[in-house]
Order: sequence, then structure tokens, then C-alpha cells
Amino acid sequence: MHAGPFGASMYPLLVNFPERFKTDRLILRCVRPGDGATICDALADSVAALRQFPASLPWALEEPSVERSEIYCREGFAHFIARREFRFLIFLGDGETLVGCCALFCPNWSVPSVEIGWWGRTPTLGHGFISEAVEGLIRYAFEQLFVHRVAAFVDDLNSKSIRLCERVGMTLEGTLRQERVDPDGTLRNTRVYATIRMR
Repeated sequence: MHAGPFGASMYPLLVNFPERFKTDRLILRCVRPGDGATICDALADSVAALRQFPASLPWALEEPSVERSEIYCREGFAHFIARREFRFLIFLGDGETLVGCCALFCPNWSVPSVEIGWWGRTPTLGHGFISEAVEGLIRYAFEQLFVHRVAAFVDDLNSKSIRLCERVGMTLEGTLRQERVDPDGTLRNTRVYATIRMR
């Protein structure tokens, strides 16, 4: 395994990554046990929009519940400690109002590289909060995880996420044709966006 910039033989397990950071208007904090009810409320506000892209977000087809959301939080906290995935809640600066979630996942520590994903709480969209959070999480990936590449896989018809990728400076690398399938059998294309750390 690549030792990474830290020179640690067990990289990244021996590295302390921040569990919380701020942007201009937001606080991003890793999910923790007990966050389930908060996430469930946000999902209930947003599930109709998320279900537009079931091939990319199959979990959105399930009915929101505190139990499922709590499992997501407990698994996410365990993944964070194990350095397998980095799930964050996106709060306004008051630290109370949840406006969405984002995550870094599928890390390849030998490069290192990572994938990024997000969703926003429908009533709070239109203020640039998710774009700000994604920009912040990309910086976190570069400055804390020292990855060289961050990639996003976006449904070809998800115009809002496409615009977000372009807004935060990600480059369209190509389109994977008929790469995913909806529950009704419709084949979907996936756009690959990525940004790389300048050395």
C-alpha cells in the first residue's frame, strides 16, 4: 500500500482526519449515532426530488424512517473511523439547520483518489448551499486526505447536479452510455466529472 504523504505504514488508519470543518456559511460534520431523526426529517422534505433518478439514488425509493436513517449514521460513523467512507451532514452556520448531506467514498489509497456525492434538502435549495458544501468537501479531500483526484458520477439527465459540477470547476471526462438501469428497465447514461489536485 502506498505510504502517502504521511509516511505511515498503515495509512490512512494512523492519520487523524477532522470530523468537522466550516465554509463561509456552513458547518460540515461527520455523521454520528443519534443523527438519524435529523436526517429522516430532511429526507421526508426531499424524497420526491431524489426519486427522479432511481438508477443513481436507489436508496431514495425506500420510505424514510428514523430507523433506516439511524443505521446510515451508525454505519457512516464506523466507516469514517475505518477510513472507508466519509459521510458529512451539511448544517447552516447555526449548527442546527440541516440543508443536506455529502460524502467521499470508494477511496483508492494507492493513488490516492476518491468519489464524491451529495443531496440537498428541497426547501433550502436555490441558495448555493450545496455548491458551497461540495467545494468545501473537495478542498477537504485535497488538503486533509491528500488525494490527487475527486470524481463525481452524475445521471446524464440530472441537470442540477451537472450545473453544480461545472460551477465548482469539475471537468467532464466522458459519458458512460447505458451504464445504469432504472427499476422500470430504462437504461441511463452517467456523466463522469472530476477535478485533480494541482501539484
